Amino acid sequence: MPKLEVLTNDQMSRADRAAVASGIASQTLMENAGRAVAEQAMAMVKPGSRVSVLCGPGNNGGDGFVAARLLKRASYDVRLHLIGEKSTLKGDAADAARRWDGPVRAMDPDALQSMHLVIDALFGAGLSRPPDGVAALMIEAMNTSGLPVLAVDVPSGLDGTTGQAQGAVVHATRTITFFRKKPAHLLLPGRALCGEVVLSDIGIPPSLLAGDLGVATFENAPALWTATLPHPRLDAHKYARGHALVVSGPAFHSGAARLGARGALRAGAGLVTVASPPSALPENAAHLTAIMIAPCESAAALFRLLEDKRKNAILIGPGAGIGPETAEWTAAALRSGAAVVLDADALTSFAETKRDKEDSVGFGFTSALTSATSRPASLFDIIREIPTRPVVLTPHEGEFARLFPDSIGSKLERARAAARHAGAIVILKGADTVIASPDGRAAINANAPPWLATAGSGDVLAGFVTGLLAQGMPAFDAACAAVWMHGDAAHRFGRGLIAEDLPEVLPQVLAQFT
Repeated sequence: MPKLEVLTNDQMSRADRAAVASGIASQTLMENAGRAVAEQAMAMVKPGSRVSVLCGPGNNGGDGFVAARLLKRASYDVRLHLIGEKSTLKGDAADAARRWDGPVRAMDPDALQSMHLVIDALFGAGLSRPPDGVAALMIEAMNTSGLPVLAVDVPSGLDGTTGQAQGAVVHATRTITFFRKKPAHLLLPGRALCGEVVLSDIGIPPSLLAGDLGVATFENAPALWTATLPHPRLDAHKYARGHALVVSGPAFHSGAARLGARGALRAGAGLVTVASPPSALPENAAHLTAIMIAPCESAAALFRLLEDKRKNAILIGPGAGIGPETAEWTAAALRSGAAVVLDADALTSFAETKRDKEDSVGFGFTSALTSATSRPASLFDIIREIPTRPVVLTPHEGEFARLFPDSIGSKLERARAAARHAGAIVILKGADTVIASPDGRAAINANAPPWLATAGSGDVLAGFVTGLLAQGMPAFDAACAAVWMHGDAAHRFGRGLIAEDLPEVLPQVLAQFT
């Protein structure tokens, strides 16, 4: 079974304690962890190679002592360096140090020059302050040595829960971690600092995850959502697969909506209609074939279109324009009862602006963008009017900051708090996209290649989400599936990708789920 649960530092510590309480010796867990480290080292360099093992004063260092002992036994030339004195080690780390039968050297940055591999066992994921002194010097030496670095648990200096580093941090070639990944293995910059991440089973029972750990974060992968992925029935017709409506922008700004519409159709929606302002009708008609067009000149007209309840999912925002008109159209969509995906301009039209803040301190500016109907709270109030209707917000970092200006914490924490505050699924986009639900669930996506950063790719992603919602897929699952498929399609196409390519590659992605 895929190991998709992602644990914070605290949750991992509690899992360790629960495993010991269940009767598993803590020394056994450390021995298993050290053995896994040694096995990875053996996979990176051949026997006889010179390996420098850098041990810290805690359990991470204890794992290093075990690995050093096993590597020496396997005919590697091992040099072990320790921060502090061996006599000050405690608990399992002290026991592991007693079983090491070689010299314990002081930390020396120059000693790395003749090595073939460095094992970073200085600090674990829960380091509470930036490394300093000799530890910082050793981190700098590792990063400038040009040697492959194998990090134990996380690269030293990296916070396992946030994926952030406050000071010196190791740039690892490979990181081996245990039982389950931590947010730092998936969130940036942590994911880049970890290099290749290897997950090792050290004997902690998976059944502990069903206890009181409160696990609600997952790595986004098909096993998370394939159970609810729509599969057309043999006797199904197009209306049984849902009817997605995509709101177009005005003339010369309609391309983004067409990208979203194509994405919705390829994702499996039985029908897709573009609701087009009169000015954009000619260009939409010139480009669309399988996708239908409906003239739509106002928010009231949009609401009338949605009175046909077969139109059960709507995307609004790509190319829509920023302002009170888009805010009105968005409100009409939300009040229709259909599933709604809000992207781009639909979000920014409700964003708190600089003028909002000036108004609040009495400068007296007035404009459509600073009216009460154009602020985040009003959007969230409208979302909550029909709590049973799925709503998905798809901001990038800039849009997110404008919609949630007081948000703080890691990307995971910010997305989760925003989903709870908005009462909607939030897809906080980026190379480490986070999908969060108001009920506290969250998934971190890690399959997006760098060439996905191209104009229009977010519009296609919003279309994928809309197409899956039209088919009745639960909103959190649909958001996770769309984000993963978006990344997988980009991988399959490769470099040179443009947004128009993504819907055309999606059938290859979907084929693996038939």
